[in-house]
Amino acid sequence: MNKDIYPKMIKNLPEIDIALDGVRGWLMQDDTISAVFFELEPIGKIPDHSHCTQWGMVLQGKMKLTIDGKTKTYTNGDHYLIPEGIIHSAEFITKCYVIDFFADPNRYKKKKEK
Repeated sequence: MNKDIYPKMIKNLPEIDIALDGVRGWLMQDDTISAVFFELEPIGKIPDHSHCTQWGMVLQGKMKLTIDGKTKTYTNGDHYLIPEGIIHSAEFITKCYVIDFFADPNRYKKKKEK
């Protein structure tokens, strides 16, 4: 069951600027961290990458995360921590709703208004 779970107050946040088809996100940020409310289609694998510390939780859906060479499947209510600089990738198996917190207020930029 994958219906849109984000209320209007989340959808009224600024969207992130991201160049991946099938990925949308709404951004909250302050001077020290940022949070993104992601909506991800089953787009397959996001390649290996690394960045600041990331903590996230799957609200709905099924995804695989490979963190430092170890792969695990995550689903509703599961959470994860990716330490700064650790190589990781993700694979979205079903439509997913995920909240990710980043230890960097500038991990994502706001989408420019058209």
